[in-house]
Amino acid sequence: MSLSPDRLARFARHIVLPEVGGTGQVALSRARVVLVGCGGIGSPALQYIAAAGIDRLTLVDDDTVDLSNLQRQTIYTPADIGRSKAEAAALWVQRFDPAIKVDVVAARLGDDNARDVLSGADLVLDGCDNFATRLAVSDACVHLGTPLTTAAIGRFQGQVANFAGHMADQPCYRCFVGDAFDGADCDTCAADGVLGAMVGVVGTFAAMHAMRVLLAGHAALGEPQFGTLHLIDGLAPSMRPLRIAKDPECKGCGSGR
Repeated sequence: MSLSPDRLARFARHIVLPEVGGTGQVALSRARVVLVGCGGIGSPALQYIAAAGIDRLTLVDDDTVDLSNLQRQTIYTPADIGRSKAEAAALWVQRFDPAIKVDVVAARLGDDNARDVLSGADLVLDGCDNFATRLAVSDACVHLGTPLTTAAIGRFQGQVANFAGHMADQPCYRCFVGDAFDGADCDTCAADGVLGAMVGVVGTFAAMHAMRVLLAGHAALGEPQFGTLHLIDGLAPSMRPLRIAKDPECKGCGSGR
């Protein structure tokens, strides 16, 4: 597969990087990414995933745009208030790069539909706001053999990690959080507050981390760093890596399945 002249011009700054090059850009141009959650994390992550020139995006979110979202969810405008986030995000992608194919899933993922929605993806990027969905997504990724980039934020603390629980020696997201509670037990931005720029830091780092997976074997951007959680402190500021151990009895990727 070769890139057309207009795509070569659009991604020239990628291609001149030795760590990406033409081979890496071609790999990106074949990739399909599923983005779960088009909110605070999903908004900046989507912008840079789309800017990378991937082939296909599936956008998943059951929420609608609210006025309070505009402080941090930068792909939306006041004209989008009341509209489905997934649909509004798809319109943003189509305006930004009409060459990207976009699928919209305006529904919440769970054990009943996650495998169907995520099937065929080269990578899933999860930035949703509740444990029930995160665990359903993680379990589906393990079943499908799909790498997962997960990102979360609370006040000035962020977490980003790549998981490959389908590999025998790698943990999954469930190994990290255990059998956590559902979304009703999660802290929320509405209750605790969140700085818009901090969400941008976490979302864009998640996009960068996703690129490590998509380019693995095609470029020299670095190892995917599966199973390493990056803890981001926005107040210090600092970033600290933490290795997640695989739970041999995990219900998602271990003997507990």
